[in-house]
Amino acid sequence: MLQVDIAAQRRTKFGKGASRSMRRAGQTPAVLYGPRIEPQSLMLDTHTFTKALFSVHRRNAVINLEITDDQGATVHHVVTREIQVDPIRNDVLHADFYVISLDEPLPFAVPLHYTGKARGVDMGGELETSLEKVNLKGKALDIPNQLEIDVTPLGPGAKLTCGDLPLPAGVFLADEADKVCVAVIGGSE
Repeated sequence: MLQVDIAAQRRTKFGKGASRSMRRAGQTPAVLYGPRIEPQSLMLDTHTFTKALFSVHRRNAVINLEITDDQGATVHHVVTREIQVDPIRNDVLHADFYVISLDEPLPFAVPLHYTGKARGVDMGGELETSLEKVNLKGKALDIPNQLEIDVTPLGPGAKLTCGDLPLPAGVFLADEADKVCVAVIGGSE
């Protein structure tokens, strides 16, 4: 899984007016929370945060969030829960970070990437993809960015289910094993 480093500072001013002032000064307000941590109000540099978001756009990523305050710096491993964006100017308004443990299995939706040309398509069939993502469970750093699936061996009437997917060690399927990912419809041998 992809890892990204982001720096943040502890925030001392709260409210709508303080958030607007922060945004004008090039800062983005954020919140850090999780099961074993008190919620913390943070602020991030908008430019570097937006750049980091583009590098992980629509992908599963663990963010190493380094928070500095009067006591020093601490690093938390987090995932983004919500990113609020201005609908007109497309500026980042607010971010929510959720603290995770790298040692506990967690659920993730992983995209499927189909490669090759199915044999059944050459024989007059049509390739039909049913799933674009599959739900996996495992330690965050063991989860792949995507699963590559070679559809070349699929003949007419053949299908590939979630149970047939090649999974890395320590990663388990969280979906039903008989759910169809891709199939060749029609065609003749």
